[in-house]
Amino acid sequence: MSRASNSPRTSRVAAGKGFKFASSPILAVKLPVWRSRFVLFLIFLAFLALIARALYLQSMTTDFLQAQGATRYTRTIELPATRGRIIDRNGQVLASSVPVKAVWAIPDDVLEAPKEKIQALATLLTMTEEELRKKLDSDRQFVYLKRQVEQDVSDKILALGINGIETRKEYKRFYPEGEVMAHVVGFTNVEDAGQEGIELASDKNLAGKTGSRRVIKDRLGRIVEDIEAVREPHDGKDLTLSIDSKIQYIAYTHLKDALEKHKAKAGGAVVLDVNTGEVLALVNLPTYNPNDRKILTGNQLRNRVMTDTFEPGSTMKPFTVALALETGRVTPETQIQTAPGAMTIGTATIHDAHKQGVLTVAQVIQKSSNIGTVKMALQMPAQEMWEMFTTLGFGQQPKFGFPGAVAGRLRNYKTWRLIEQATMSYGHGVSVSLIQMARAYLIFARNGDTIPLTFQQSSGFPAGHRVISEKTAQQVRMMLESVTEPGGTATQARVAGYRVAGKTGTAHKLEGGRYVNKYVGDFVGFAPVSNPRIVVAVMIDEPTSGGYYGGTVAAPVFSAITANVLRSMNVAPDSNVTNIIPEASVQESM
Repeated sequence: MSRASNSPRTSRVAAGKGFKFASSPILAVKLPVWRSRFVLFLIFLAFLALIARALYLQSMTTDFLQAQGATRYTRTIELPATRGRIIDRNGQVLASSVPVKAVWAIPDDVLEAPKEKIQALATLLTMTEEELRKKLDSDRQFVYLKRQVEQDVSDKILALGINGIETRKEYKRFYPEGEVMAHVVGFTNVEDAGQEGIELASDKNLAGKTGSRRVIKDRLGRIVEDIEAVREPHDGKDLTLSIDSKIQYIAYTHLKDALEKHKAKAGGAVVLDVNTGEVLALVNLPTYNPNDRKILTGNQLRNRVMTDTFEPGSTMKPFTVALALETGRVTPETQIQTAPGAMTIGTATIHDAHKQGVLTVAQVIQKSSNIGTVKMALQMPAQEMWEMFTTLGFGQQPKFGFPGAVAGRLRNYKTWRLIEQATMSYGHGVSVSLIQMARAYLIFARNGDTIPLTFQQSSGFPAGHRVISEKTAQQVRMMLESVTEPGGTATQARVAGYRVAGKTGTAHKLEGGRYVNKYVGDFVGFAPVSNPRIVVAVMIDEPTSGGYYGGTVAAPVFSAITANVLRSMNVAPDSNVTNIIPEASVQESM
């Protein structure tokens, strides 16, 4: 009976009859009523605080919060501008930009890829698997694997389907003329910024201005939405040079042949337009291929025409003679005693290559007599010679916007000793660059005035700055023409069908402050004499085979370049001499 009353069924029956469990002393609540109400009030306050905070965040700090959120998923990407082309005066492209890809990676994601895909990726990037894994072993979230990858290669890389591998559009510079035009055009680096030559000199105009856009990216760096353009890119401007590709190739070919023939260390050649001052060609050897610079050396990179200086030797004599004529101290027929072929000034003795005896001023140039030149120079104050040389640009920084152009060395006349004035008159004790010497010869080709040089195509004829009178210029021009005729020091400079004029130069090289048995042979001249159109300057550095005098190593290069250039420019012949019999040139004094 008692068991039945304690069963669950009995309990349910009791509850159904209205038995109040809450009245049980065990279950009775002893806490005060206000406490529960207080807890309820606190919960109510918390909700009010949350509502107030939400209202504050959504009304007072909206911009701040949106900006903070945007930093988590929005990115500003750069839109590269296409670099301007470099073209020659005839429209031939010398440098252009081709689209390529930069391959980058999120290291943590890429390292999860299967080993065979990592190996395939390394092969496409032309690196070993170890080199690739070394790049990927980085704490950074972004790392470049390789820049300037060709489009077909980047497509194969993306086709591997490796998570964390992405590409970015960029540009690579291409130089169609290769090593022939290397020292003129220069090159850019991997960031498409100019490093040498015209690429560096005109970098600002060629580069243009990059643009940018705001996009939304996911955690893998993939663009999922394009928001807006921030700044549109502006492509760089095309640049038209004064250089003529045909003339450049002519100069390059003949200079290269001469260096091989004479086993010379280096050489340079420059061709100028007499009427406009435009540089039609500028060649240096050794050279390099700007499209492949993996083994580029400093020796290849040197723009010797612009940056290397040398003692010009006898090519300076015409300026000394021109000054003596201009000041009325001599005439072309004035006779000068050069015997016995030696002249002592202080403790130094000056020599001629050959004992000549009495020479006219014109013959001093033709025979390249040091003694005759010095005797004219010592009639003049040092200041006059210095002013003449500086007016021609010697010792002055060239101002034609080409990087690396040097001033050369010409000390102030106040420090000259008598022997130094003597030696400077025939090109020793002074240093110049080849392009400085070429520009100086414009005064003889242009009837006494000179003009600035330019590497950009000219649309007109610049005003000249007079240095000597037209009469003096024409007198010296005739003397320089005699240098290339029988009995002169540069008979190998003659050109069939054209009258040419110029001067040879040969000088010892300075090493460690002392002259050594190494030579620089040069020749500077112009043609045709009746109406000069071009100035051509050639320098051969350290010839070791077949002679070293300028008349032997440089004059033939001048002849070959001048002949081909005049014909390519359709310049009418001004001479009936078409059959030139080679003969030995008279050696000039050094």
